[in-house]
Amino acid sequence: MLVKGKRVKTIDVHAHCLIAEALALLPEKEAQSIYPQTKGSKQFDIVLDERLAGMDAQGVDIEVLSINPWWYRKERDLVEKIIEVQNEKLAELCAKKPDRLMAFASLALQFPDLAVKQLEDGVRKYGLKGAAIGGSVLGNDFSDAKYHPVWAKAEELGVTLFIHPQSTPQLASRFKGNGWLSNVIGNPLDTTIALQHLIFEGTLDKFPKLKVCAAHGGGYLGSYAPRSDHGCFISPQNCDPGIVLKKKPTEYLNQIFFDALVFTPEALRHLVAQVGASQVVIGTDHPIPWEEHPVDHIMKTPLTDAQKIAILGGNAAKLLGIKL
Repeated sequence: MLVKGKRVKTIDVHAHCLIAEALALLPEKEAQSIYPQTKGSKQFDIVLDERLAGMDAQGVDIEVLSINPWWYRKERDLVEKIIEVQNEKLAELCAKKPDRLMAFASLALQFPDLAVKQLEDGVRKYGLKGAAIGGSVLGNDFSDAKYHPVWAKAEELGVTLFIHPQSTPQLASRFKGNGWLSNVIGNPLDTTIALQHLIFEGTLDKFPKLKVCAAHGGGYLGSYAPRSDHGCFISPQNCDPGIVLKKKPTEYLNQIFFDALVFTPEALRHLVAQVGASQVVIGTDHPIPWEEHPVDHIMKTPLTDAQKIAILGGNAAKLLGIKL
């Protein structure tokens, strides 16, 4: 990609795959049910040439792969095998094309002590760029103290946790009907709740160097963030006097990273205005065709050339320690 005649390397932090060897550990019917019923599903089993061709068509130089966590209900022995296979195979896949493919590790967060080891192995043993996690663990929020050892390890390693939602299962009955609302509404809502708990429960104060990147523009938080600053003033009885945040709630958005998967130039302009251009990175959801022209999306947004260069790849390179 050229910006003002300067070659810019583009990095997509939000792309998916599935690992057949991990799914083979499940009963066949269950394994088949994990494939998303969407356009592009057949490409979740990566055929390298096809994946690279798809990236080229999008104008993406580097793709950071992740696997949405379908294993949070699995018992310890099985999930330990699943994650070991996935992280090993992700590393093998990236090694085939290290200049084009990188990946986030998978973690069994339902067992935080195991997740700590998996994160360290993922980074040190397999060279992965951090970890992909859900929006909660079956509705249990990440602000819960039992997950603190995982956040402490991520902070120690200096790696990123990529939050990808899994709808909001508590609202499943209300999502029924036309429009795939479990995803269209449920996914952004799940991320919004996850981020709000990390902020309001003081988790980001406890782990100030924690690197968090949120999918789908961070959900709805960036669109209506200032309301967060007024809640405890308007209704102090609904806030915990024992939790005294070090900053205004909206100020924490300037340390979280967000992908640019918000569809329109105006939505992206507003997200940048709220969180800062330094906090936004490309995200496509590839191979699901949510954003087929990610570079054009950024280039059409009213931003400075420096901001565009940062969002296209510079921010992700700094976030993930990628040498361009």
